[in-house]
This record gives sequence, structure tokens and C-alpha cells, in this order.
Amino acid sequence: MTLILGIDPGSRVTGYGIVSVTGALQEYVTSGCIRTTDKATLPEKLEEIFSGVTQIISEFVPTELAIEQIFMARSAESALKLGQARGVAIVAAVNRGLPVYEYEARKVKQAVVGSGAARKEQVQHMVQTLLKLPGKPQADAADALAIAVCHINTMQGLERLGEGTVDRFSRGRLKKVKK
Repeated sequence: MTLILGIDPGSRVTGYGIVSVTGALQEYVTSGCIRTTDKATLPEKLEEIFSGVTQIISEFVPTELAIEQIFMARSAESALKLGQARGVAIVAAVNRGLPVYEYEARKVKQAVVGSGAARKEQVQHMVQTLLKLPGKPQADAADALAIAVCHINTMQGLERLGEGTVDRFSRGRLKKVKK
């Protein structure tokens, strides 16, 4: 059994989702959001995200982390804050020895919904369906679960092909890993 922790980073809300995979069977484990304090400074928010991700890793002991790649947000300032939130989540994982894999938002949506331009509601619906959840998960948690599902499907596809590489962070360095 492999536990995949998916992270949808954000400076105000960081979604997380854990999916268990055994062979072709994918099962929901948990999901939720790390919500930072509204009035906190950016460094305080980053510490809250770091602590939250560290706590999730300690509690559930995932074996891999999949995270959304940075995209150009509405503004450069938003992109920088997103990058910093993403960075502290990666550091939390690397500090615990987890390999970190990155996925573009469009690739995640394509893998889960079938369209790289899918809306949040479509991602929520498909995550609910794929993982057989009783209700729709919160949007940021659904995105994190979708990232985990995308990672699982990507790795299984590479294994079936017996070739290919995937980007991965290990000990602070980006590596191309042959699967």
C-alpha cells in the first residue's frame, strides 16, 4: 500500500488530500484545508502552512507528496505568495524524507475530468465520483485529492509503459526519475 499526499498550496488556504493505492485500487483516506490566520503576516502564515503539512505527514505517514506547480496567477505578487506557500510545503515533505512530484494544474484537470480547462465544480464532482465520497469535498481539498489521483495515474501509466521519466524533488534537488 502506498499513501499519496496531494497538496494544493495557497497563502490563505492550503488544501490537502491523502489517497491510498494498492495495485489499481484507489481509496480516500482523508482531506481538508490548512487555513491561515487572516491578520497574520506572510511569515506567520508560511509557518502555519509548514506546521500544518508537517503535522499531516506525522499523523498519516504518506510515502510520496504530489503538489501543484506554480502558474502565473492574477498578479506577480500573488504568484510569489503562492510560490512561498508551495515552498514551505515542499520543505516540510523533504525534511521528512518524502519524494516530491509536481504537476501542472491543466494536467491534473485533464487526468481527473478529461479537460485541462475544467472548472472547480467539475473537479469536485469527479473526485467525489472517483473516490466514492458521500458528498463533495471542499474545493481546495478536492483539488489536492485530484493532484494525488493524477500522480497515481501518472505513475501507474509509466509502470505500464515500462519507460518514461517524471520530475521529482529529492533532498532539495529536482531530478528526472525513470519509472
